[in-house]
Amino acid sequence: MTEAPSLRGAEVGRRIGLPLMHALWRPRVLGAWKVPASGPVILAVNHSHNVDGPMVMGVAPRPVHFLIKKEAFVGPLDPFLTRIGQVKVDRQSADRTAISRALDVLSAGGVLGIFPEGTRGEGDFASLRAGLAYFAVRSGAPVVPVAVLGSSQRRGRLVKALPPLRQRIDVVFGEPFEAGDGSGRRTRTALDEATERIQKQLTEHLELARRLTGRLSVPGSRS
Repeated sequence: MTEAPSLRGAEVGRRIGLPLMHALWRPRVLGAWKVPASGPVILAVNHSHNVDGPMVMGVAPRPVHFLIKKEAFVGPLDPFLTRIGQVKVDRQSADRTAISRALDVLSAGGVLGIFPEGTRGEGDFASLRAGLAYFAVRSGAPVVPVAVLGSSQRRGRLVKALPPLRQRIDVVFGEPFEAGDGSGRRTRTALDEATERIQKQLTEHLELARRLTGRLSVPGSRS
């Protein structure tokens, strides 16, 4: 058996992340009240920068267990990320241990954070992997779309790997939705259909988030 990710650890991570994110940048959080207060939830987050995960972990209204690529678990980060309830995943294979731990989070009524694009990119939800649909259909947990805007700006950086310090970063939580069709099917066709529904919902949320925050130009081009 695998050891379930620590809920207490994820809460510690949230308490560390919240003041740290506010000290380094200027988070503006919209719609956090839309995240269900209890029960299993999947946060589907767009991904254009390394800071997206820590930012959502810090400002989310509940502790979040993110699926994080195993390459990030290096040196002292390995035990630290594990202690704060994050889930190591091998993106190059069907990582059964990571899948089991992620499902454990949801079966315990926790919050699972996923970057459905699988890796950093434009952060526009243009290409989704099937993992999010699998977890949503398998667990029945609602999906809450999350748009992180402003983290990918390149101008004004003091540290190449980070957004400019004290820059405003918007985190917009959307309305929860069900990814499945209610049939309970877990076939490849059902997962493909769920992925299409998810992509439509996430893309619409991203467009709404850009309008709400005034970021209507190319992603990352404005602060």
